[in-house]
Amino acid sequence: MERYLDGQELSIEEVAHALKDAVTRGEVFPVACGVASKNLGTTALLDLLVEGVPSPAKRGEPIEIPNTQTAAFVFKTIADPFAGRINVFRVLHGTAGGDTTLVNPRTHGKERIGQVLLLQGKEHTQTPELSTGDIGAVAKLKDVATGDVLLDHEEPIELPKIDFPEPVMSFAITPKAKGDEEKMAAGLRRLSEEDPTIQLRRDPQTGEQLLSGLSQMHVEVAVQRLKSRFNVEVNLQQPRVPYLETIRRDARARARYKKQTGGRGQFGDATIVLEPLDGHTGYEFVDKIVGGVIPQGFRPAVDKGIQEAMQRGELAGAPVQGVRVLLVDGSYHSVDSSEMAFKIAGSMAFKSAYEQADPVLLEPIMEVEVTTPDDAVGAVNGDLNSRRGRLQGMEPQGGMTSIKAEVPMAEILTYSQALTSMTGGRGDYHMQFLRYEEVPPHIAQKVIEQTKEKEEVKA
Repeated sequence: MERYLDGQELSIEEVAHALKDAVTRGEVFPVACGVASKNLGTTALLDLLVEGVPSPAKRGEPIEIPNTQTAAFVFKTIADPFAGRINVFRVLHGTAGGDTTLVNPRTHGKERIGQVLLLQGKEHTQTPELSTGDIGAVAKLKDVATGDVLLDHEEPIELPKIDFPEPVMSFAITPKAKGDEEKMAAGLRRLSEEDPTIQLRRDPQTGEQLLSGLSQMHVEVAVQRLKSRFNVEVNLQQPRVPYLETIRRDARARARYKKQTGGRGQFGDATIVLEPLDGHTGYEFVDKIVGGVIPQGFRPAVDKGIQEAMQRGELAGAPVQGVRVLLVDGSYHSVDSSEMAFKIAGSMAFKSAYEQADPVLLEPIMEVEVTTPDDAVGAVNGDLNSRRGRLQGMEPQGGMTSIKAEVPMAEILTYSQALTSMTGGRGDYHMQFLRYEEVPPHIAQKVIEQTKEKEEVKA
């Protein structure tokens, strides 16, 4: 540096040597730019690896694992539509060759190592064995995932785990062609083996398949791979917010179900009282019947009918939570009464009482932590406030600031793009579910109207 500041010429070899030396000592961490979706910057990255990263020949001391002769660390998985799952590994200790058997301590299962491959782009070259420090690959292992260690015999071992970032953006995903649901799920499972930060799950409340990733671009690249590798085209949409419904006051209702169509009829009569539970969570059914006005065998049917009615509230069709139901009275017919009749009566009584119990809509509140450069703090705080967020505190972190806030999920589904714009791509965030809260009346009305419009369109 002194020579440079003095105006002396520095050769490329000198700069490369100094860079490589600093990287080897852990003092400098080179960064390369690229665009994965368009394969830009690959050559510059490879040049940097050659010029600025220590040679594999300088392997250093091998990692000693007691009582083992061979240890291999699986650090990457490739989902190949033809060869299946290919696990890329580095030999930490000893040698790894074809036609040997290694043990996976995580699963306690044995894995037969077939042909060992050397990867060079799309070219796969067979090799008889790899030694300490070498990197290779093997296909068609039974149950090996990124982060596993393979040993010549089972031995308790703990290596530093690979900490993958949590996905922050989700899209509802559906196949374009009917009948491709299984192909889509299988392809995405293979891609998630290759990239653990891609996750596919089903929302138990909305029933949607959700594809999650680190950004919109991340998810779109996964969708492109799904099409090119597994020939499955999909549609992406914003996921539905999993709203809930609850009540704010007590209500009482009676329902009598009576049907006579010749022969044996149907008769069920139930009176219930609804009470709100603290925290708007949970469900309780309390049997308050005295004197056998409803036989013991029919009372669980009333409970079942109520729980089925709670699956779809009257406001926005969302599940109902935070309700205590008291079965207080009723009547029965010695011949015509049945479990089905009391189940229907329970459902009718719940719907009638629910309308009188001041029902409200609940929305999920997320706990959000945003890391942003200091010069963007004002813009980020203002944006969070505009999203109905409540700031919980800020903490400086050497040029960056960590902001904690509580924000409704409905307002933060597209937050990734906004944060990127406000911080020039330097901001980051993660969030997790915190609790449910009542939706403000003017917003709840919009949600209810949108739900009714969608139902009319479906009808």
